[in-house]
Amino acid sequence: MYQRREILKLAPKQTDRSDAYWLHVSRTAMACRFEITLPVQEQSGVKAASAVLSEAERLEQQLSVFRDDSEVSLINRNAAAQAVTVDHLLFALLIQCLKLSSATEDAFDITSSPLSRCWGFLRRQGRIPTIEQIEEARLLTGSELLRLDVETRTVRFDHAGMEINLGSIGKGYALDRMAKQLRGDVLTALLSAGSSSFCALGHGEKRKGWTVGIRHPLDVTRRLAVLRLRDAAMATSGSEEQYFECDGKRYGHIIDPRTGWPADGVVGVTVVTASAAVADALTTAFYIGGRALAERYCEAHPGTLVVMLESEASLPVIIGQNENCEVEILHD
Repeated sequence: MYQRREILKLAPKQTDRSDAYWLHVSRTAMACRFEITLPVQEQSGVKAASAVLSEAERLEQQLSVFRDDSEVSLINRNAAAQAVTVDHLLFALLIQCLKLSSATEDAFDITSSPLSRCWGFLRRQGRIPTIEQIEEARLLTGSELLRLDVETRTVRFDHAGMEINLGSIGKGYALDRMAKQLRGDVLTALLSAGSSSFCALGHGEKRKGWTVGIRHPLDVTRRLAVLRLRDAAMATSGSEEQYFECDGKRYGHIIDPRTGWPADGVVGVTVVTASAAVADALTTAFYIGGRALAERYCEAHPGTLVVMLESEASLPVIIGQNENCEVEILHD
């Protein structure tokens, strides 16, 4: 059980101008800090910002696989034996996940937990499984094995041992829900979940956009790029925080559900799009599918921008575009 913690602070920017202050309201949920940043001129929106933070708390109670009483845990326990009726918003999210799986050529897959467990990442005890163990886990993985009945709003699994995990989309989904609730109360704000998911409302101070730095995935002391967001969402993903090494080879926690092996070839991905949930899902998909998948997706889905650092590359590539985001690549 996490401890509820809410913080309100007034932080000056690195300037002596009296209007250059930010208000920060935060709360801990989903194993990270959710924070809403407001210009001091928006201080009338602090009460509303504090109220919408409870949405992250509510969604953790609904979506977390680490809570036995969550709705997702209920699905995982029962959906192989019988159809499980779920909340209408959760059902809509599951439908969105299946659509994203199809759009990313199955690189994004919310049924891949058996593979993560097989590799020891769910307990943060990485290990190399046998080929037989990988193949057994793959039999329980695949969005085509997840049955959603629109008429009855029910979920059913094809096999016992299957499970769903919304960890790769949940934080972004929470930001989308919070932003929707906050939009009528403030003109501009930046919502964040940890250091990986962001949602910008409005254009920030002086309409220049909200500035968000991308940390270099291989050197936490450096920034890879700076983004300026205006009414856009952003997510970033990499394996720098969860990995293990064996015989000189590094194995990251992001598993390709199509092969059963940790993804290789990309070290960091950032995605900008209209939805934080979609951005979350796409960072995982593009980390797995690489540059080719990102290019195909961006061509089919205008408004998607990708900043990708490939293995052995010194600078990232920019794929696609989003008119609400400016990207500055930082050179050494």
